[in-house]
Amino acid sequence: MFTRLALGLTAALSLSLPAAAETLRLSHNTGDQTTWQKGADKFAELLAAETGGAYDVRVFPNAQLSGGDQMKQAEMTGRGAIDLVLTSAINVTPLAPEMAAFSLPYLYPDYAAVDRTTAGAAGDKMEEIMEGHGIHVLAWGENGFREVTNSKRPITSPADMAGLKMRVAGPMYIDVMNDLGANPQQMQWTETFPALQQGVVDGQENPIGAVIIPQRVYEVQKYITPWHYSYDPLFLGISKARWDGFDDATKAQFQKAADEAMAWQIQISRDATAEGLEFLKEQGMEVYEPSAEELAAFREATKPSFEKWSNQIGADIVQLFTDEANAQ
Repeated sequence: MFTRLALGLTAALSLSLPAAAETLRLSHNTGDQTTWQKGADKFAELLAAETGGAYDVRVFPNAQLSGGDQMKQAEMTGRGAIDLVLTSAINVTPLAPEMAAFSLPYLYPDYAAVDRTTAGAAGDKMEEIMEGHGIHVLAWGENGFREVTNSKRPITSPADMAGLKMRVAGPMYIDVMNDLGANPQQMQWTETFPALQQGVVDGQENPIGAVIIPQRVYEVQKYITPWHYSYDPLFLGISKARWDGFDDATKAQFQKAADEAMAWQIQISRDATAEGLEFLKEQGMEVYEPSAEELAAFREATKPSFEKWSNQIGADIVQLFTDEANAQ
């Protein structure tokens, strides 16, 4: 009798207690003070709420899960070694060269043009391509328009870039810097701040709100030119193998959390960017805002990279992006 009662109580307790949360690992490129981290944390918070605590997302900044190699995260996610990744389009071009379409030099005039591509057929095409590499794209976020900083001189024309040692994130940006006469050096973000501090490189290019301010680049750089030369979206992706194992209800919960988290991440990134130049001035940076004519000179100088990468990406995809970016 006692044994039956004890077993009955144990069974009742097991039914009343929530199941242990399943832990998912999410990797991203940058430090834990950036809008990347904030977006990842928001997704973790929303997913826990949506699923009643069934999933616990642990966030790993600075590409910790891939040994600091930000280019390797997507490949690891594609084969299921990492559950979730928040990374930028330019960082997956070794895996999917077509993703460089987002970042072609001087493709986008403004945020509205960006949003047309991520929400339209261009974004759908990129999601299809990433699916083929084992990653299901849940939602698009924002790294932002990449601006140039350096410790040597104001950048007012392509000639001012000559000879500058510039840290870049990916192969296309190497070509762009070569077009401008700079000396590009590709390195992981975790290595960049000390390289700037020690003068190993003179400058770098990154978005203001997502990276330059939260990563305190202004402490080791004197000059900034907001030249909007390239845009870099983020995407929140999940291993396709794991995604395919969810039922429809779980997929809907993940999708809702991802959509809300990335919409919020985009907004805080744009807000930080809008306020950023004044903040950087207050920190002692010299800001040079180029005129339309000066921007046209940069655009002309970087045409060889645009054409080279258009050929690698594919004319049909570039046309898709161009049409949506320029739509009225």
